[in-house]
Amino acid sequence: MLTKKLCSALNKQLNNEIYSAYLYLSMSSYAGSIGLKGCANWFMVQYQEEMVHAMKFFNFINSRGEHTELAAIAAPPTEFKSLLEMFEQTLAHEQFITASIDELTDLSLVEKDHASHIFLQWFVTEQIEEEENDRDIIGKLKLIGDNGQGLLMLDNELAARVFVPPPATAP
Repeated sequence: MLTKKLCSALNKQLNNEIYSAYLYLSMSSYAGSIGLKGCANWFMVQYQEEMVHAMKFFNFINSRGEHTELAAIAAPPTEFKSLLEMFEQTLAHEQFITASIDELTDLSLVEKDHASHIFLQWFVTEQIEEEENDRDIIGKLKLIGDNGQGLLMLDNELAARVFVPPPATAP
């Protein structure tokens, strides 16, 4: 059984994950609109991953005998100055999510909820990968600078990303 405090925090994270998906869907649309179809693909895959994350929280909350509380989702930005800015915003957002997951993990220990603590370990590991991917792309974009050929090469690289659903396991 989830404590009220932990259930509320898990619901908040569920909604954070939905916002993440919404943000990346917006970024995908913008990248596609400026002719960067590979970048649009990268952000679409990111959107799909975030929806999986949201559903993990949804299913976990329900599996613990509680129900989810869906909140209004704020509109994400729809215009960006550059691809570099988009990925810098992506990294900043993922760092926010990492801090939120860390707070949830700490709360699960305070509440002595070992099942939640184990559940959250997957997200702790996932966030390391999320931030590393963003830093790698930001590094490449800084190296590329204003080089159009470099940008096209990166766009082709990002086009190769494929969404791979995680194995079907309990939450």
